[in-house]
Amino acid sequence: MAYSFIIKDEAIKELSEAIIWYEDQQDGLGITFRTNFYTKLGQVCANPLHYKNSYKKYHEVLTDKFPFLIVYTVDEKVKQIIIIAIFHTSRNPKKKFRKR
Repeated sequence: MAYSFIIKDEAIKELSEAIIWYEDQQDGLGITFRTNFYTKLGQVCANPLHYKNSYKKYHEVLTDKFPFLIVYTVDEKVKQIIIIAIFHTSRNPKKKFRKR
């Protein structure tokens, strides 16, 4: 059974900013990034515990073709993925879990 997901407000902001940035670089690239993100999210929802448990309760997975990590937790009780960050890999990794 696939898990459902929710995306926290801060992660939605990060995702939107990345889509806009890529679209500004090249027409259609933002849409490609969004499609890539949701494809990877579908894989996470199918098997959330498969991906790296990076810190305490947080898991992370790298998107394909783009330098972003999807950082999430898993609520086993309700079978739900909680996306807490869409994190560019060039940023300071210590900031992945701040204010989360």
